[in-house]
Amino acid sequence: MELGLMVEPQVGGSYERLLELVRWAESQGLDAFARSDHYLDQDRSAPVTDALTSLGGLARETERIQLVVLVTPLTFRHPGVIAKTATTIDEMSGGRFALGVGTGWMEQEHEAFGIPLPDLRERFSRLYETLAYLRAAFWSTEGFTGRHYRLAPMEVLPRPTGPLPIIVGGSGMNKTPTFAGRFADEYNMFVTDADTLDRRLEVMRRAAVEAGRDPDAIKISFAGPAIVAETEAGYEALLARRAAARGVSVPEYVSLLEERNIPRGTPERAAASIGALAEIGVDRYYVQEYKSLDDIDTGALAGVFAALRG
Repeated sequence: MELGLMVEPQVGGSYERLLELVRWAESQGLDAFARSDHYLDQDRSAPVTDALTSLGGLARETERIQLVVLVTPLTFRHPGVIAKTATTIDEMSGGRFALGVGTGWMEQEHEAFGIPLPDLRERFSRLYETLAYLRAAFWSTEGFTGRHYRLAPMEVLPRPTGPLPIIVGGSGMNKTPTFAGRFADEYNMFVTDADTLDRRLEVMRRAAVEAGRDPDAIKISFAGPAIVAETEAGYEALLARRAAARGVSVPEYVSLLEERNIPRGTPERAAASIGALAEIGVDRYYVQEYKSLDDIDTGALAGVFAALRG
C-alpha cells in the first residue's frame, strides 16, 4: 500500500509551513504529498496559498516525493493554462507531479472572487472536455475540438518529463468513475464502504475497456483519516474525543469507521485495516489532515504512518 499525506491549506497556513510539512513527509519516506486547491475556507478567516504556485515551489525544495493536487477546480483555470502549469511543475520537479482535476463545488469561494460557477451539468461537460484536452496536450499532436474548448493540432512543448498522472476524484457513482476509466491514471475518492467501491470500480473498468485502456493500470486511491493510538486506552480516549466533536456516540462513530474502512486502532490493528483496504482494491491511502497547517502534529503523524506500514 502506498501512503501519502494530504493537507488542506484553505483552513489556514503559510507557504513556509507547507514546505516544512512536505520536507517532513519526504523524510518519513512517504510516497506522496497532496494538497487541496481552494481559495478560501467557508468562514473566509484564514490566509490561503495558491495550490499550483505553491507546488511549483515545493518541486524545487524536494527530491523524491510525488507532489499532488487533489484536486484543482476546472472553474479556476482554462485547460490550456492547467496544461502549461502542469508541465512546468512536472519539469521543475523532475517528473514528480500528479494533476488532479475536478468540477469545482464550493459556491462561497466562487462568489467571493467573482469566478463563474456553472450548473453541475455544464461543469461535468466541461470536465469531460478538460480531461480530453489535457491528454491531447500532454501526449498527442492531434489537438482537440469540443463545445467548450479547442486545442490546435500541434506538439505542445514542453512534453511531460515524467508520467504526469491525471487524477480524477469524486464521490459520484456514474460520471466520475466513467471519466476516471476513460482518462485517469489515478481514481481517487473519500473513504467508503466496500460495496460502493465495487460498484464504482465496475463502472470505471467498463469505461476503461471501452476506451481501449487497461483498467488494471489505473491506480485506486482513498483519502481520509487514520484513527491510531499506541495503546488501547489511548485509542478509546481518541474515539471519545472524535465522537464528541462529531456530536455522535462512540458506538455510532465506531460503526462509521468500520463501514467506511477507515484505518483505525492500535498499531497492529491499524496495519491490519490498511491491509484490508489493499484486499478490496485500494492502491494508495492519503491520510487527510483537515486542520490549519500550524495545528498538524508531525510527531503524532509519525506514529500513525509507522502503524500503517506495519
